Amino acid sequence: MAPTIPPPLPPPEAEAGARPRVSARGRLRTYFLTGIIVSGPLAITIYLTWWFISLIDGWVKPLVPASYLPDHYLPFSIPGLGLLIAFVAVTLLGFLTANLVGRSVVEFGEVLLARTPVISGLYKGLRQIFETLFSANGTSFRTVGLVEFPVKGTWSVVFLSAPAAPDVQNALAPGGDHVGVFLPCAPNPTTGFFFYLPRTDIVEIAMSVDDAAKLVMSAGVIQPDDLGAKDSQTKFQAMAANLRAAHGEPPKVDA
Repeated sequence: MAPTIPPPLPPPEAEAGARPRVSARGRLRTYFLTGIIVSGPLAITIYLTWWFISLIDGWVKPLVPASYLPDHYLPFSIPGLGLLIAFVAVTLLGFLTANLVGRSVVEFGEVLLARTPVISGLYKGLRQIFETLFSANGTSFRTVGLVEFPVKGTWSVVFLSAPAAPDVQNALAPGGDHVGVFLPCAPNPTTGFFFYLPRTDIVEIAMSVDDAAKLVMSAGVIQPDDLGAKDSQTKFQAMAANLRAAHGEPPKVDA
């Protein structure tokens, strides 16, 4: 009986699950894009860090006598020395201000500034802003919300500011509860719109300010870590339904 000859093996391209061949141009494009993804954020981070250090050094070093700087005795400049000096000086100022002697000196300086035309108004305004933003117990711009803007049915991310002042509140609706909100623009969240809204028109969400800023800067591409894209959309729709129910509107039924 003649032996059975097995059928010839199929070529590699015909095997199930075989990887398609990629041209040299395709591989080169893939490698280039991968390099951009890896090096781009790193390069921008290094550039911004270096720019900030150089900026602070340029402000602080001219205020220090050259004989006290190591750069005066070394053939090269030490980057970050001005930033270190500024950090130590600001920390020392905070320590001195915390005691009685430091408070007395600061109060004396504030009295002098309060009696100086033009400068007094500028200083008071800036101090109020810094106290509001950097106070340990402050709440401004630490809460994220959703409002219907620019038209009904569309939702925008906002940061909650302080409640409306009594004069503003009485002018809008006596006895009401209006809150200042800041609506950042994408992709630059440092620009945007500020307006007052009734608190009932604001849907507060459990999202950190950092995640909200990433969401705005990426125009929705980068979702918060604790919310997937699908889960985020579901929660936003549920919040919108709750807001419509609070306004007495009928629930929206999908066709």
